[in-house]
Amino acid sequence: MRLRTTFLSTALAASLFATSSFAIDTIAREAFMVDVKTGHVLLEKDADVSMPPASMSKLMTLYLVFERLKDGRLSLDDEFSVSENAWRKGGAASGSSTMFLEPRQKVRVEDLIKGIIIQSGNDACIVVAEAISGSEKNFAVEMTEKAQELGMMNSSFSNATGWPDPGQRMTARDLSILARALISEFPEYYKFFAEKNFKYNGIRQSNRNPLLYKTMGADGLKTGHTSEAGYGLASSALRDDRRLVLVVNGLNSVRARSSESERLIEWGFREFNNYALFKKGEEVTQAELWLSEKQTVGLVIDQDVEVTLPRKSRREMKVTVKYDGPIPAPIKKGQQLAKVVISAPDTKSVEIPLYAAEDAGRLGFVGRLGAALKSIIWGVTG
Repeated sequence: MRLRTTFLSTALAASLFATSSFAIDTIAREAFMVDVKTGHVLLEKDADVSMPPASMSKLMTLYLVFERLKDGRLSLDDEFSVSENAWRKGGAASGSSTMFLEPRQKVRVEDLIKGIIIQSGNDACIVVAEAISGSEKNFAVEMTEKAQELGMMNSSFSNATGWPDPGQRMTARDLSILARALISEFPEYYKFFAEKNFKYNGIRQSNRNPLLYKTMGADGLKTGHTSEAGYGLASSALRDDRRLVLVVNGLNSVRARSSESERLIEWGFREFNNYALFKKGEEVTQAELWLSEKQTVGLVIDQDVEVTLPRKSRREMKVTVKYDGPIPAPIKKGQQLAKVVISAPDTKSVEIPLYAAEDAGRLGFVGRLGAALKSIIWGVTG
């Protein structure tokens, strides 16, 4: 047997895979951008450096609320009581972002969600934490546990608000994981992130996400700011069935947060595109067989494959199918036999397994003997 390599057509090779090495500079201290559908990274800068997330950590508070809404433990019409602690610690008297809740007030869960998203209400976060877990401290433990479950391995929480604390840490990459989870798992509640205004207790406040006010397809997610963190934004925008998530932090002003986020997202949509490569169950090519009743067997892929790549790199992409062949029989349907290898200059190759489309039995003794003789005399395999 020897390594068999099949080069797929030039047209197919032109519609393949993305690379994260195609980069752009950013003034953000930390940054991470990913295509939601394909999972391919378009930009990363200190994406795994621990950082104070400020109010962007409220996204985890919201995740735990959405999770309970989805599984029926909560409803949007449920009401939570405002404790003295939530009023003092998270209200207007603390000088923090607030929903302007009053002590002992009953507040609907839907209003609390809007207060957290639109008004960045620390008081609303504490009300939610106390109602769900008994205390903000207990809720923070649950936040950290959920982060681990989601694969956010560099995140920890000490409060529900993002208030400065040495134990309140996330990374830009982890924030993108959380953003993608919110988008994919809770589409019925994600819509709240796009709302621009909310009035509660007679006070109207506007969503602080600057991208919502621009014609760029933005529909989320959350701003953040403290003196240590700088100005940050976890954002998402959707255009023509293509969604990008961008996280930036460490910017020096509200204006920089707005302009840099817009610039990076526009770059992501402009310079990259998504391309469908294979459909689940599609036969990619055929593999030669040895000592089999069949000459070849089809090689199929077990998943839809859609990939992201820089538009200017399409023509440089190569797609090959590799396997050690001819492959000796017997073959079972679903047996992994080969791989598709997607490569390009200065990029990391990607390998996708291929499987037998059908069974292929082994020749009987006489057939195997004849095939062996052919191989010895004529160099014929199969």
